[in-house]
Amino acid sequence: MRTRTVRVLLVEDDDGDALLVEALLEEARAPFILSRARSLAEAERLLSDAECVLLDLGLPDAHGLDSLHRLLSKPDAPAILVLTGLDDEREGIDAVSAGAEDYLIKGQVDGELLLRGVRYAVERRRADDAQFQLREAKLLAAERSRLERGLLPPPLLKGSDLDLAVRYQPGGQRMLLGGDFYDAVGLPDGSVHAIIGDVCGHGPDEAALGVCLRIAWRALVLAGEPPEKVLRTLDQVLVAERHGEGIFTTACVVTVAPDRRSARYFLAGHPEPLLVVGQQIVDLPKCKVGVPLGVLPDYAWTGVDVPLPPGWQLVCFTDGLIEGRVPGDTDRLGVERLCEILRDQLRRGPDWLDPLIAEVTKLNGGELDDDMAVLLLKDPA
Repeated sequence: MRTRTVRVLLVEDDDGDALLVEALLEEARAPFILSRARSLAEAERLLSDAECVLLDLGLPDAHGLDSLHRLLSKPDAPAILVLTGLDDEREGIDAVSAGAEDYLIKGQVDGELLLRGVRYAVERRRADDAQFQLREAKLLAAERSRLERGLLPPPLLKGSDLDLAVRYQPGGQRMLLGGDFYDAVGLPDGSVHAIIGDVCGHGPDEAALGVCLRIAWRALVLAGEPPEKVLRTLDQVLVAERHGEGIFTTACVVTVAPDRRSARYFLAGHPEPLLVVGQQIVDLPKCKVGVPLGVLPDYAWTGVDVPLPPGWQLVCFTDGLIEGRVPGDTDRLGVERLCEILRDQLRRGPDWLDPLIAEVTKLNGGELDDDMAVLLLKDPA
């Protein structure tokens, strides 16, 4: 089996010691590419091309462990083997404690020992890097899980007769956590309040902002605040908590009356919900599409009342559902074609939500580009 060539950087200002290291490597007949630096400054320039550094701690521009600390502080620092004199073994031990892979004593090393030391250092660094990446992945997964629980909580509908279905699908190409969120709350008077929203952008900052807005919305609704005031307060919360100017959020807020025969909805730059009755999509009374949250200070959103016939279903969704691609067309899917797919699925049976999402995903040629959330409210009758 052929041994892989290792790129070694020797940092040594003494020509005699440098020749000794070169001779030892030749003695071991090891496949190395050896380069040399005579100072720490020169080593820093050559560091990115090295897998292992043989570092003498007595350099003209660094003293003691300073050179080790400086090299280890570089991004993606390679494995480092410290070279010490017989009288400096304590310094070698301190170097290992400070982050070096190992130390070797000059004059007590033959070619085979040097070869094993370099290979051990390289493999140990790789193992450490792999463990670090695994820990990072686990931490990111745990953080993502916490954020998703905050964005997509169990609805607070204890004692409510209203049927509710929710779906969430992350953007497949980036696999970054977005800011889509939803929630639903039932109040003692029998009314049910729901929100679905989308913070612009992708990543943990946007997700954290979505969690903040969702929690604020639930608290305001439970406190009995009317939707108009809830939206104005959410706007203030967003402006205070967002991580950069220009960050905005779209939202659709719905209140279903206790008798389940009417609802009021508000739009803050968000797609209009769809009202389904039987196998038909019924036109909603037009609601003024207000500006998104975080755009205009002191903006007043207005809602519209909607009569709900028996057997109604109200579909609220984020724009990830309508921004998928369509084969042979440069335009996005859009609401009109989404309605065509929905009508086809309604004719096929009552369990249409998952097939609808599957068909939209299929037309896109794979996972949707953007996060997608759907909140479906149903007449309990």
